[in-house]
Amino acid sequence: MSVRLWLIATLCLAGGLLLTGVGLSAKEEKAKLRLTLRTRVKGEGDRYGVVEKKAEWDPKKTALVICDMWDDHWCKSAARRVTEMAGPLNEMVKKARAQGILIIHAPSTCTSFYKDTPQRKLAQNAPFAKTPVPLSTVDRWGTKWCYPDSKREPAIPIDDSDMGCDCAIKCKIREPWTRQITTIEIAEGDAITDNGQETWNLLTARGIDNVIICGVHLNMCVLGRPFAIRQMVHLGKNIVLVRDMTDTMYNPEKAPRVSHFAGTDLMVEHVEKYWCPTITSSDLTGRPPFRFKDAK
Repeated sequence: MSVRLWLIATLCLAGGLLLTGVGLSAKEEKAKLRLTLRTRVKGEGDRYGVVEKKAEWDPKKTALVICDMWDDHWCKSAARRVTEMAGPLNEMVKKARAQGILIIHAPSTCTSFYKDTPQRKLAQNAPFAKTPVPLSTVDRWGTKWCYPDSKREPAIPIDDSDMGCDCAIKCKIREPWTRQITTIEIAEGDAITDNGQETWNLLTARGIDNVIICGVHLNMCVLGRPFAIRQMVHLGKNIVLVRDMTDTMYNPEKAPRVSHFAGTDLMVEHVEKYWCPTITSSDLTGRPPFRFKDAK
């Protein structure tokens, strides 16, 4: 081969390698999760300003936790809203799963329904990992519970002392749930747990630093469960709430006497002020945020 031909071949090979490198880089760039994180930052007096920040997360280092989207609820209004939200939430979950995000289904007190499934065993068989701080050991509503942290947050902005039923005729408190609502698909590679240690084991085994949480109810389980916001913050994880994929147990007859959905908005603001940022499902789906049909 002449020197000229050798030089041409070498340049072509180098160019091909360069293009291949660019292709891989573009693929890796496309795989990133691009999120708009919303928080509220204290300004003068008691005023808080909305701050939005762009973030990029590695989907393989991210989990999406679905909190207490049960097949039924003691409050008929709450059950209707779960049913309404479940379809759009499932579409968001499918998008997240397709991007490589670990999906953790957390239907509290119902995991025994799934005892023989590979998704339940995946959580149970994850190698034990010691947590950086002790997990909550207080029992409430069938799991360990993280109560409000007075050093970090004031009282929540809605009165849920009546348990939040907003039906015209108040429903009797009972436990009708038996599993997660079937609208939300449980796929191969997903995990099922309502246990804080199992959740930590799953995250640690996969090197997951980022947690996205959705589901119900924000003033109760989405904050307090052992896999939820307060516990994840205490453990040092980057957690965000999907603010259009949640709901509250709030009765507008109680303070501050606003609509049910305005009560949920107040709880979202509480989380943004004192616990973690929020996103909308649009960051995962590319579609408009979900909105309950009765929300004005």
